[in-house]
Amino acid sequence: MTIQSVLRATDILELFLNGQKELSVKEIAEAMELSKSTVHGLIKTLASKGYLYQNEESGKYRLGMKLFQLGHIVENQLDYAEVSRPIINKLVTTLKETVHLVSFEQGEAIYIEKKEGTHSLRIYSQIGRRAPFHCTGVGKAILAFLPKKEQEEIIETLTLESFTENTIVTKQALGKELAVVKEQGFAVDNEEIEIGLICTASPIFNYQGRVVGSISCAVPTVRLNEGHQQEVITGIKTAANEISTTLGY
Repeated sequence: MTIQSVLRATDILELFLNGQKELSVKEIAEAMELSKSTVHGLIKTLASKGYLYQNEESGKYRLGMKLFQLGHIVENQLDYAEVSRPIINKLVTTLKETVHLVSFEQGEAIYIEKKEGTHSLRIYSQIGRRAPFHCTGVGKAILAFLPKKEQEEIIETLTLESFTENTIVTKQALGKELAVVKEQGFAVDNEEIEIGLICTASPIFNYQGRVVGSISCAVPTVRLNEGHQQEVITGIKTAANEISTTLGY
């Protein structure tokens, strides 16, 4: 059973996941298709507990310090991210490219770590953002190694939104892609979410042999020749194996 008011409160907080620093009551009401009076009550409740903070100058709301405190608690509990950091740092030093770490929990792939390479990139990924399963290397690397039933259940929920002309937009094509990913042990996002960017990813497993996330390396197409791509594939697979081993796999 779900409680509507709680769901609406969490929906308000998730509006900030898209990068907006501040939102007005009107903007929140329009985004949620609710009346301003309903939204105002929810916002005031969240603000009273420290989950939202009102900027007195603009009158708009931003995320409060209580979420920052809870985020630190979650981060400290995430051994997965903690043990991965030195491996990620080593990989970035070697490849000089941006590396991402994604966690898979409750049917969602979430970016939890991002380490910039020496060549800075403006790309889709952002810590806390969901990674689409069908058009990202990290998403496909996870999906390919899930138990068949769980994989099919997730695929059934996907809208297969098209981001570029290379995006996979049919479930049949996605199924074929996942078979290739599982056979070769890594996934490639070939300009499927952003033109000019290729991401290579490998799955990460825990002590039970279950896929719990993935790690990827993002490289602009202008820098990706055959030799560098092979270097990226080797580096990503090695890093994924190291993290998996640390987790008891």
